[in-house]
Amino acid sequence: MNYRKLFKEHKVIRDLSLVQFISYFGAWFSNVAIYTMLVNFGSSALAISVVTAMHFLPAVLIAPFSGAIIDRFKIKPLMLFLLLVEFIMTLSFLLIDSKEELWLLLIFIFIRMSSASMFFSTEMSLLAKLVKGAALQKANEIHSIIWSFCYAFGMAVSGVVVNYIGAKPAIVIDSLFFLTAIVVFAKINFVVKESEIKDRFFTIIKDGFIYIKNNRILLHLILLHASVGLTSFDALVTLLAKNEYKYIIAVPLSIGISNAIRAFALMIGPYFLGRFANRENFFYILIFQGIGIALWASLQFDFYYALIGLFFTGFFTTVIWSYTYALLQEKCEERYLGRVISYNDMIFMLSNVATTIFIGLMASLTSLDIITYIISFGFIIVAFYYKKVLQWL
Repeated sequence: MNYRKLFKEHKVIRDLSLVQFISYFGAWFSNVAIYTMLVNFGSSALAISVVTAMHFLPAVLIAPFSGAIIDRFKIKPLMLFLLLVEFIMTLSFLLIDSKEELWLLLIFIFIRMSSASMFFSTEMSLLAKLVKGAALQKANEIHSIIWSFCYAFGMAVSGVVVNYIGAKPAIVIDSLFFLTAIVVFAKINFVVKESEIKDRFFTIIKDGFIYIKNNRILLHLILLHASVGLTSFDALVTLLAKNEYKYIIAVPLSIGISNAIRAFALMIGPYFLGRFANRENFFYILIFQGIGIALWASLQFDFYYALIGLFFTGFFTTVIWSYTYALLQEKCEERYLGRVISYNDMIFMLSNVATTIFIGLMASLTSLDIITYIISFGFIIVAFYYKKVLQWL
């Protein structure tokens, strides 16, 4: 099974991948516009970190509820509704004109990212219901490539757009991505078994937690997947652009180019490393992820040298994301997929939030390269934790 064969044999996966690309690109496209506005407003490092964290916090707070909703309701109407909410909230960013309205921006981001998080969890649950085995593994890889690529490259393209036409026009363009995604998704036909779960809402939530408690290996796999949250570098990239590189290159271009390089690495990493991602080699992939981040830390003194380091921070990330996700899906019963995936996303996003807040707080205490070295060491710890988990797989 390869990507071309998967798309040929499963048209629905091809169509869903297109929707993924459009919606995920849109989810991150306006970020540079938001960060540029924050810099123009004279926001502090902590304020920038809080806004960054708000992109991840919703998944932490709504996961128990979204998991129950996913396992309880019809998937297609739910996903259409979530895309519509993202469209409306993106347009709402146009209402922000000063740092005094930061609280309103945080509300809009919270609502939009809540919808994005639930859409993501619903889609991952849907993939596991549509295909199995090798096809599911490849579908996960494609999904992770698209997510990672759009996460970084969406901001990269946005950096150029914001620099030349401004933040507000970029937000309008971003809203059009979601409108396009709604139209494309509405035309996709797929059939999945309707949920037989008719329990009360909070009973469904409780049942999901009990299932994970009784299957401890799921908890360990969730923690392993959460390690990818250590690569939440948005605040670092923004602070480097604001504090170190603004005399060399415009802030939007610095953020955009940095994310473009990382996006390229995220995209091509699986093509080179996917075949090596197995139980024995995964330990070394984690080690190399830590080394790549440390390399970036050592090169941050120069914008152009730092781009080399950024490439290696992303080269291993997508494989780590997709492989740990596949392990979790394989160990989970189908009737619990929505809840387990949502709880997994909750812990993953909590890791992103913790990393982002850590960067914001530490930025006033030490240099950005020291912060990056600390994050790199985190992956060395995760590698040896995986060695322990491997005994139970």
